[in-house]
Amino acid sequence: MDLAAILSKLLIKNGLICAFLIVGITTHIAYTIAGKLNKKPYASALAIFFGLILAYIGGITTGGHKGLASIPMFAGIGFMGGGMLRDFAITATAFGVELKEIKKCGFVGVLALFLGIISSFVVGVILAFLWGYTDVVSLVTIGAGVVTLIVGPVTGTALGASSEVITLSVAAGVVKSVAIMILTPLLANVCGINNPKSAMVYGGLLGSTSGTSAGMAAVNPKLVPYAAMCATFYTGLGCLMCPSILFLATKAIFG
Repeated sequence: MDLAAILSKLLIKNGLICAFLIVGITTHIAYTIAGKLNKKPYASALAIFFGLILAYIGGITTGGHKGLASIPMFAGIGFMGGGMLRDFAITATAFGVELKEIKKCGFVGVLALFLGIISSFVVGVILAFLWGYTDVVSLVTIGAGVVTLIVGPVTGTALGASSEVITLSVAAGVVKSVAIMILTPLLANVCGINNPKSAMVYGGLLGSTSGTSAGMAAVNPKLVPYAAMCATFYTGLGCLMCPSILFLATKAIFG
């Protein structure tokens, strides 16, 4: 057995370890490039961009629909990017929160959650309508995708949306997440995001756990748990509101 075959077999048998290795190398390259360009706050967005390129290569090479995970030796990426580890990471991040800081947020934080979800949903519905979608299910699914890339598929599945519309909702959520990563370091000082309370309001208004976490990490790593925690609530509340209340409201408007 030649070296390539041995290496391939080793990677297939240790898929999750291989996945961590690939993500680590990709992240290191992104941070190195961003550092040399003096644009370190954008390293996370650059890493995601590289990830999308790898996913495209994996799909084109195999004709599969799982990105790089369609290649057998990289199948562990599919597990690493699954819901279980994602939820574990979100939960682990939330453990860095101090209860006394949460209480300070109070009504403002709750209001930020509702305002953030409704405003994002409305923007998504308007964009979907401008793109030519007129049926309520598609409008709501794409609107939910702008809420977050998780809420979109959950809503689309619940309402019976087509796979194309669900994919589009995920794409809308990814664009929002990357935009948050890029814009947060630029606007943090202007918006006064420099303490736990403002970080929670920020997470509640924008959602997108990955986007807010990466953006806040570039501003102040100590504030990441607060933004991520409210962003997590944002996702959960969005999963409840979009297929129910917001669906009925959209149906009442568009018939």
